[in-house]
Amino acid sequence: MSRIGRMPVAVPAGVEVKNENNLITVKGPKGELTRQFSTELGIEVAEGTITVTRPSDDKKHRSLHGLTRTLIANMVEGVTNGYSKTLEIEGVGYRAAKQGTKVNISLGFSHPVIIEETDAIKLDVPQPNRIIVSGIDKQAVGQFAAEIREKRPPEPYKGKGIRYAGERIIRKEGKSGKGKK
Repeated sequence: MSRIGRMPVAVPAGVEVKNENNLITVKGPKGELTRQFSTELGIEVAEGTITVTRPSDDKKHRSLHGLTRTLIANMVEGVTNGYSKTLEIEGVGYRAAKQGTKVNISLGFSHPVIIEETDAIKLDVPQPNRIIVSGIDKQAVGQFAAEIREKRPPEPYKGKGIRYAGERIIRKEGKSGKGKK
């Protein structure tokens, strides 16, 4: 049996979970998330815990078992604490500035890149070279951070661009000076 799938999800105080035909609604202090799961799996909400069971050991049921439990755990975590990703901007003249609900990023293009907050995703710029993407949906936060990073991914020669905090960029050596006169 799946080690992850059979672990119960603890529901902290202040979080309300509803299950209507595997349509899970989790409401907490930071907001509300709703997601439809496969009706083949059994999801039980009991006093302070959520358990996921599978009907058989078919490959499909085994793969859905751990996934469903993890997605529910992420929903509970999101409405209690939220998620955030930190992006670092590196390069001469590369910087970000927040203007209301928009973030204006200079990335060496002829035009500034403007990114706007959504209802679910909030942006914060504590320093000119740092952007914090936060929200309650783990998948949405990761996707939004990836879309910002895509504007100027880090290049391997000088390391300039937008990277995740703590991301290591494998550097390449430039051209050697042999053959020059």
